[in-house]
Amino acid sequence: MIARLSAYERVGRFAAIAGAALVLLSVMLPWAYGKRALDDMTYFFGPSPLQLCGAGVAAVCLAALIAGLVALPGRGPTMLCWNDMARVGGIGLAFYVGAVLVAVAVATGGLVNVEAGGWLAFGGAVLAALGGLTLPDSPQATLSHFLTPSWGQIAAIVVAIASALFAAAAAVNQGDVEDFVVFGVWLAAAIFLVRASGVFAWLSLAAAGNRQVLVMAAFVAAFAFPFTQNGSDANMSVAAQVLTFAGTAIGLNIVVGLVGLLDLGYIAFLGAGAFTAAVLSKSAFATLSVDLPFPVVVVISGTVASLLGLLIGTPTLRVSGDYLAIVTLAFGEIFRITMNNLDGTDGPNITHGSNGVPGIPNLNLFGFDFGQSHEILGVTLTRHANYYMLLLVVIALIIVVFTNLNHSRIGRGWVAIREDEMAAEAMGVNTFALKLLAFAGGAFLAGVAGSVKAYTDTSVSPDQYVFLESAFLLAAVVLGGMGTVMGVLIGATILKLLPEKLRFFDDYRLLLFGALMVLMMRFRPEGIIADERRQLEFHDEDEELAEDVETELVVHQAHHNLEGGKRS
Repeated sequence: MIARLSAYERVGRFAAIAGAALVLLSVMLPWAYGKRALDDMTYFFGPSPLQLCGAGVAAVCLAALIAGLVALPGRGPTMLCWNDMARVGGIGLAFYVGAVLVAVAVATGGLVNVEAGGWLAFGGAVLAALGGLTLPDSPQATLSHFLTPSWGQIAAIVVAIASALFAAAAAVNQGDVEDFVVFGVWLAAAIFLVRASGVFAWLSLAAAGNRQVLVMAAFVAAFAFPFTQNGSDANMSVAAQVLTFAGTAIGLNIVVGLVGLLDLGYIAFLGAGAFTAAVLSKSAFATLSVDLPFPVVVVISGTVASLLGLLIGTPTLRVSGDYLAIVTLAFGEIFRITMNNLDGTDGPNITHGSNGVPGIPNLNLFGFDFGQSHEILGVTLTRHANYYMLLLVVIALIIVVFTNLNHSRIGRGWVAIREDEMAAEAMGVNTFALKLLAFAGGAFLAGVAGSVKAYTDTSVSPDQYVFLESAFLLAAVVLGGMGTVMGVLIGATILKLLPEKLRFFDDYRLLLFGALMVLMMRFRPEGIIADERRQLEFHDEDEELAEDVETELVVHQAHHNLEGGKRS
């Protein structure tokens, strides 16, 4: 078996095996001198959680290297892409251990505080990465074509969602910046490792055949998230901001992802919903003395935002491209300036100008006070945890609206406009009416999210709705994947969570986001979670990708036909 390997590959494989083994050995040694370095890596035979994370990647890499000896090129397909796993695992391990050493140096004042175990781990990780680069591509994996029973697919989906919940909870609970960065590097390495194995491709097929289970499991995990935070109101505040941002981004996804219109002033619709809710609230600073139920306030806020969408869309949607971007950018600035001028001096006193509307009282629905902490199952749910739960319900409604529109006749018309507006118009599609509907519908969803944001933040002011926020919303849609729901949720999470955890990087936040977008446009322009059609557009020469997408569509259609037969 070994004789079939080339000398170059034989040396590289055994070097990688030795490197991964050295990393596993190193976790029994101290990596740092001083307890203030990360999570206390100072013990002999007492690895810390972050050391165990590195050992996990090393163990998977080592197993893939050994399994790759059996699955040699030319011996047919294998269950997993062993060589690809070994290569990606070695590279990820090198980045992870390197990040640990840098974090130790930052926390303790220099690399002199890195112990022998840390250097042994780094040397082993580099050796594993260099050895992995010598390996040939894996034979084609059969896992993505392996059809398991329905219960097996459902179990895999539940395990995947539970793992995502655990990872999200662990990331948010990383208190120190160094711990968060190192854990983030490990998480990225783990995700790329699983992706290289072919498991993600199989999971996508399983999810396509069990979409209801996937959605249900995802929402159960989302509702369980507050119970993992040990009563931390700060973490739940970040989670509530993520959901508000995500709900607004899903509305923008209609305009950008489905219709293909570039909107650079979308934050104005979120602000319109927030100001409407603030003015209609029972705040002592509210300028309208009305007492409306919260559901009515939400509907009014969304309606006001959609009317603004119609107002800006009617005269401007006959232009497109750069001209439409300029118009929407101007609209966003006009909205902010108008809210500043409604101060009783330059205009009617509605928003108190730059002071906004503070002191918005907490919601009280059916006797449940959102401003008070509540004890449920022995876990304290804080104020922001209460609003997080409310926002989950709002997000669920927004997703239902977006999904149904996307799969309706209207959604097909939007996609036709995005692909070729002139061809769509020639085929009888009322392009102007559908674009106007997209603007109004997306604005309504943003207004609904804004109404809840007003109560969550307890105040609304014009300086919260600047152009930079519109840019971040657009970046979330592009980064996550235009036209998808899960992609936008992931993009919104990344763009909201990183600034909260990396506050020391605040002065360079735009540089970070710019670099992130450049890398995405270069290596994955379709986004993190890609829409199948857009993925094929960006990679039209990738025959393997086309086959994978076709297989997924066939499996999904077969499952759909099977379900239809059961119902009949």
